[in-house]
Amino acid sequence: MFNRTPVHEIPDSPVLADKGFDNNHLRGLLRETQTKAVIPPKADRKDAIPCDFVMYRWRHLIENFFCDLKQVRGITTRYDKKDESFAAFIFLRAIHLAVK
Repeated sequence: MFNRTPVHEIPDSPVLADKGFDNNHLRGLLRETQTKAVIPPKADRKDAIPCDFVMYRWRHLIENFFCDLKQVRGITTRYDKKDESFAAFIFLRAIHLAVK
């Protein structure tokens, strides 16, 4: 049904995710690969799991960046036919947001 990612393909950097990804299976895979899980626990979780909320703020900033990128119609609908043109337009918009 679902194509499960082999344990050896999970990245070594911290995994930042929202509450929807708070499940024992994913946390077990991350523990096996010694990857830090920055996932806030769901409200209905019985055992309290600590979360680094300072690092979790980065997820919010990145998500806001992608929302700002999607405000440009050309990026949202992907008008560019070539990958290089599309990437260049994303970089151009990112520079515009950084300077603004």
